[in-house]
Amino acid sequence: MACRIGELVLDCRDPEVLARFWCEVLDFVELGREYAGEDYAIEIGPREGFGGPQATIVLRSGDESRRGKSRLHLDLNPTDRDPDAELERLLELGARPADIGQTGEEPWNVLTDPEGNEFCLLKARLDPL
Repeated sequence: MACRIGELVLDCRDPEVLARFWCEVLDFVELGREYAGEDYAIEIGPREGFGGPQATIVLRSGDESRRGKSRLHLDLNPTDRDPDAELERLLELGARPADIGQTGEEPWNVLTDPEGNEFCLLKARLDPL
């Protein structure tokens, strides 16, 4: 038997802002909230809810600032439009282009969410290394 990723946890300054952003980007919904004093977490995921094949995302409040390049990022594939149209949609939702030294020849666009977390929009499905 193997494991599957159940949830990804992202510490952030404003879980409300990132929950709205990622729900729009991924067509997710809010699944729940948990409070611990002033700190709280919002879990978002597929409309079908918990336990399916797709991981949920937990956005956890915290005031620690991020230092340096992220060691983990998401790669997104458009599902219902071409990559250029999806890039335009993501930028309208608040994503921003990021320069991490790419040449411009890569088959992806590097972006950040409203808090600066990097993610990539793939122009084509990549073969695993």
